[in-house]
Amino acid sequence: MRLFAALLPPDPAVAALAGAVAPLHGLPGADRLRWTHREGWHFTLAFYGEVDAAHTLPDLSERLARAARRSSPLPLRLSGAGRFGDRALWVGADGDRRALERLAQAAQAAGRRSGVQREAGRPFRAHLTLARIRGRGRGPSEGAATDLRPYVEALGGFESDPWIASELTLVHSRLPASGVPGEQPHYAPIAAWPLGG
Repeated sequence: MRLFAALLPPDPAVAALAGAVAPLHGLPGADRLRWTHREGWHFTLAFYGEVDAAHTLPDLSERLARAARRSSPLPLRLSGAGRFGDRALWVGADGDRRALERLAQAAQAAGRRSGVQREAGRPFRAHLTLARIRGRGRGPSEGAATDLRPYVEALGGFESDPWIASELTLVHSRLPASGVPGEQPHYAPIAAWPLGG
């Protein structure tokens, strides 16, 4: 099973973000972006990759439950926007970012201690991916690169209403098997634990 630990924003925050993102689809180059679907919007705390469900999942779940109990519910809001070079457009988080970073570190440690071997990644940066560049790594026939700066500027002042994040969620990510362009992964929560027990 391909798994990751995440915080899921509540429906009102998702709806507010969807309203802010809709006009971006009319910007030049928007058709060259692979937009994520709102059903899959989340803050990834730790990506585990392929996990042996029979042997690793019980220990990972127990460790994530412990990490959740040791954390407190935290105030968050969707806020601002940014980009990872010319690869991806994202919206950020505001609120108790230090507590969010500690929760991400605990979720990453839960993976390591349960035997999930991942290469050292980039430092945690709270973000929710909105779009990725289509066809990265392909030939020039894919067209010119899309400048993400106008998208970042358009979303720069966005803020959702605040909420209290109260649950750590383990999510199963199923990659599309059809190979149809634009088809999105399917995300299914398989377990969740309340923050603070």
